[in-house]
Amino acid sequence: MSVVTFTEARRIVEEHARRQKPGDTEMAPLLEARRRVLATEMVADRDFPPFPRSTRDGYAVRATDLSRLPLRLEVIGEIKAGASSEVISRNVQPGQAVEIMTGAPVPPGADAVLMVEHAAREGGFIIPARGVASGENIVPQGAEARAGERLLAPGTRLDPAALAVAASIGQSEIPVYRRPRVAILATGDELVEISARPEPSQIRNSNSYSLAAQTAEAGAEPIILPVARDEAGPLREAITRGLPADLLLLTGGVSMGKYDLVEQVLAQLQAEFYFTGALIQPGRPVVFGGLPRAREGAIRRPQLFFGLPGNPVSTMVTFDLFVDPVIAALSGAVVKPLVFLQAKLKSELRSKTGLTRFLPAVLGGEFENAEVEAVRWQGSGDVAATARANCYLVVPPDRECISAGELIGVLVRWSH
Repeated sequence: MSVVTFTEARRIVEEHARRQKPGDTEMAPLLEARRRVLATEMVADRDFPPFPRSTRDGYAVRATDLSRLPLRLEVIGEIKAGASSEVISRNVQPGQAVEIMTGAPVPPGADAVLMVEHAAREGGFIIPARGVASGENIVPQGAEARAGERLLAPGTRLDPAALAVAASIGQSEIPVYRRPRVAILATGDELVEISARPEPSQIRNSNSYSLAAQTAEAGAEPIILPVARDEAGPLREAITRGLPADLLLLTGGVSMGKYDLVEQVLAQLQAEFYFTGALIQPGRPVVFGGLPRAREGAIRRPQLFFGLPGNPVSTMVTFDLFVDPVIAALSGAVVKPLVFLQAKLKSELRSKTGLTRFLPAVLGGEFENAEVEAVRWQGSGDVAATARANCYLVVPPDRECISAGELIGVLVRWSH
């Protein structure tokens, strides 16, 4: 068992995540495939664009005609987006132009588009105000993709842009990986259901629901198990109920108290611990490991589990830092490193050294004037402060004071 730095903990998680295999594949209707993970590649069914496409409203012309000004060009027709083949096929001869709209096919003979604001119209003629280069304001046929070319790779998380790609090649259904099932088990005698009226020494079980929401946003299916009490026997039975899932998340019971029994019970179930703490705040007691299960062919793949701290903010932070990449891998997605931004610190920040701190904060400002400021909070139990935040300030373990105006790391709480 070991307590490791944040960087080492993240490396360990990514290493084990990349060993995971996604589940079976299934077909999902286009609009229901958002946030799912593509199981096979998608290729272009034709050239994109399928014709030389005008990027401006104007006139399709021969660039060589405009090498000598002034001159008049005869307008022999008009082409709009979606025009018929008969209209498009008319060849542009020297001294001629065709009025054309953005997105329309450029007719044969023309090799440039003169923007409408650079030409004066006089009846059936135009008088260009400037020349154009060959290819100007035209996207060539196949410039975006050639027929048969890969557009999306397996493992791609299907966002709106990816769904647009699928629609453009006629995919009304998309082959995706099955959503992984994530068992969520909150522990603690102090917990009651959210519909109950708690006694003075009790609290409502919010962690199961925040984890379920994070799990769903990450693309997995949450399975909320009944709360487990702080007794070894019932806790063992509760953990066993979560073993059929693809991933097990436990919250609470991982600190050093007399009734923090999660690690003890996991050890009885022959768990292997990859780390038993990370030098972070909040979330230092986080546990990561694997439980043995049946062999898959010649390979024995453990069921991964996380023991997350019981304080609500710690639970949410450690999910974002460590659980998310494992769910990505089980979903079939490519495991990616965390992305940290930088912004100017609005107010001076002081903290103790030794831990990498992820403090709830608000990122604001416009354009290059982005500023970030820590939210006032009362520690890792203050979930209301986190609800007011849109990011986490990242304070390095060797910084005791960061002055206002300095650049500081920011972890944005992306909406999955």
